[in-house]
Amino acid sequence: MAYDEGLAQRIRERLGERPAVTEKRMFGGLAFLLHGNMTVGVSGDEVIARVGPGGTEQALARPEARPMDFTGRPMRGWVTGSGPALAEDAVLDHWVTTAVAFADTLPPK
Repeated sequence: MAYDEGLAQRIRERLGERPAVTEKRMFGGLAFLLHGNMTVGVSGDEVIARVGPGGTEQALARPEARPMDFTGRPMRGWVTGSGPALAEDAVLDHWVTTAVAFADTLPPK
């Protein structure tokens, strides 16, 4: 599956010039890793965000969110954001900021 390069570029812009950010093709899309920890990514035209187990319920309360599920079993601590809301800068800012805040709590790999 191809991923939305425009959405990936918008995420790159939000992550800025952090030297600890790397990109890796994963899940048929593109993942952004912070200190080696997968943080946020693009799959198709959707954003995937690592919010942590404690942030899942709050994240899923957003209208554009649903559990991240590639295999028939939702991944704990991850959500998928989709739909027209992702065109709004504030919505994408939320997902990137939330994912980075969680990744910052993890030890580097």
